[in-house]
Amino acid sequence: MTPSILQVIDSFHQGGTERQAVQLTRMLHETGRYTVHVACLTNEGILKHDVERLGLGPIHAFPTVSFYHPSIGRQIARFVRVLRQLKIDLVHTHDFYTNILGMAGATLAGVPVRIASRRETDPGRTAAQRWVERRAFDAAHRIVVNADAIGADLVARGVPAAKIRTVYNGLDPARFRVTTGTRRDRLAAFGIPANRRVVTILANLWLVLKDHPTFLRAAAIVRAAAPDTAFVVAGEGTLLEPLRQLATDLGIADHVYFIGRCQNVADLLSVTDVGVLSSVSEGFPNVLVEYMAAGLPVVTTDVGGAREAVSDGRTGFVVPPRDAEAMAARILRLLHDADERRTMGARAQQMAWEKFSCAAQLAGVEQLYEQLFDATPLSRGNRPSARPAHPQGSAAGTEDIARRPAASRAS
Repeated sequence: MTPSILQVIDSFHQGGTERQAVQLTRMLHETGRYTVHVACLTNEGILKHDVERLGLGPIHAFPTVSFYHPSIGRQIARFVRVLRQLKIDLVHTHDFYTNILGMAGATLAGVPVRIASRRETDPGRTAAQRWVERRAFDAAHRIVVNADAIGADLVARGVPAAKIRTVYNGLDPARFRVTTGTRRDRLAAFGIPANRRVVTILANLWLVLKDHPTFLRAAAIVRAAAPDTAFVVAGEGTLLEPLRQLATDLGIADHVYFIGRCQNVADLLSVTDVGVLSSVSEGFPNVLVEYMAAGLPVVTTDVGGAREAVSDGRTGFVVPPRDAEAMAARILRLLHDADERRTMGARAQQMAWEKFSCAAQLAGVEQLYEQLFDATPLSRGNRPSARPAHPQGSAAGTEDIARRPAASRAS
């Protein structure tokens, strides 16, 4: 028999955490080494079809509108029953809310291996949220983080370093397949004139921590020195109209292209000259790796695990948060020096595909699973047949908890 494992995902909306969890679920299933099951808290979203196509059986939904509502007890009880019915050997949760439900239920059900996750360095949790998250981490055998910086933050908050394992996000090659013909055609598809250089920020417009205003202020400085530059803001959310107004106030409204949710990321990155991240807080910014995989030099703020992705001065530049002048200076340097831009982009692409491949991600997770199976009374007949390759990841030395957001909006 193969081990029976359960991946618990918040929702199937197209956020970074959700994409990574669904991708990992698919890869684990394709190895043939596990019987993979999926559970969720919100049973909707575009990524649900990707899971259904795997033919894993029913998706087990445990809707939890409020962690204070009496229904949470019933959902945990249902979760425990499902774990026992499926004879789950390992539960792997992927974010704050699934950690809470998953670790509580898995502990009550006596699941032999319990793995939680943390993907943020400064999530802005309340005292109550931090307390309950810590209880979930206490119940977990390991906590997977996607950057050493996140692991270091947990250690500083008192989580034992031995519990933490870094497994970097894996790049999905399908996101980098260009679908439209020439560069001119691709620019036209986004409404951008053919003779423009392009600076892009790919980030949701739901979270103020993405700090698009700094990007726009830097864009105004760049535009004054490089008038042929277009600025693409890709993402959707409630901050759209205030950002449009800021672009107008800065006098650059005609040169900033708000394109909403980007369905053709590969096409957009193929016409981009510089990829930018302006956040004031992050865990591991997956978009940096996507820029790099597309062969772009990056200008990023110094947040979370940014320096684990970007080598300052070699694959891009790292600047202080909220410093529009420093950001603009680095963007201009890359726009004005085509040789440096190409050299940095080539280095970035090589690093991305070596360090952040799906193979490395899968190997890291499988090695962790096998190590934990070895430390449990799980029978040998229920273990993978071969030990996986070593991963490239390493061991790492203000919403109310009662109310879950309607959808995950991670970039």
